[in-house]
Amino acid sequence: MAESKASGIHLVAQTGFGEGTNELYDRARPTYPSEQLSYIQSTAANPDGPLNIIELGSGTGIFTRALLAHPSLGPVVHELRAIEPSAGMRAQFSAKVKDERVSCSEGTFERTGAPDEWADLVIVAQAWHWCPDFDKALAEISRVLKPNGVAILIWNLEDNRTAWVKHVRDAYERYENSTPQFRLGLWRKTFEVPTYARSFKDPIENLVSFAVPTTASGVIDRVCSKSYITILPDKEKTKLVEELKNILNEGEGRVWVDESQGVWEYPYTNLVVAMKKK
Repeated sequence: MAESKASGIHLVAQTGFGEGTNELYDRARPTYPSEQLSYIQSTAANPDGPLNIIELGSGTGIFTRALLAHPSLGPVVHELRAIEPSAGMRAQFSAKVKDERVSCSEGTFERTGAPDEWADLVIVAQAWHWCPDFDKALAEISRVLKPNGVAILIWNLEDNRTAWVKHVRDAYERYENSTPQFRLGLWRKTFEVPTYARSFKDPIENLVSFAVPTTASGVIDRVCSKSYITILPDKEKTKLVEELKNILNEGEGRVWVDESQGVWEYPYTNLVVAMKKK
């Protein structure tokens, strides 16, 4: 895996999510389905709280805001410590998340700065596939989790069972350039490292489907927010955008929300993986 020796962060993630990309990321990325937040709450040893939560790779706070706004999970949060290596992401997080229970600090999967056995939940939203060393990261997560605490991995993925989504994904995925994208399943090696067997019970997975409203510009922004697309040369990016426009004009399998306003459904799947500490 190509990573910066200085930071331990994959170079594509470090560059593609660097300064100047974070506002687009925050605007373009979808939120998370409420039912999955309810599911996450149900996995906690004390679901009625109070809950101490660590969020690793918190980005601009999209998941954090969904969690805090959730009608049953939000109110039982005692403290949430967000950990994010990107200065640009942290700045966007601080501008968007306004809650006295929440802090956002520099750190990594392997270096959280949290006390031993402090957290009821450790959550990683849309980021675990970038982890450079699952064993070291799990050792840190195990250290900061309380006994019977739970580590949560959660991802949204564009649902390519719908034709236009498949065509869009086919167009942009050819630029992945061997990056460890969630869809490839390389993150499942998590369950094979020594620390997992030593410290965690068998993982439990929960998969749901959902949709968010979108427009042509929304789909294009979503694609352009991807780390490996943000670093493309302008000529290549312009070529991709034109291809996307043609696909969206065709709109095979599109389900309209409001055709007069150019709004349709963007279908997704959402996966939650719950890993309880032994």
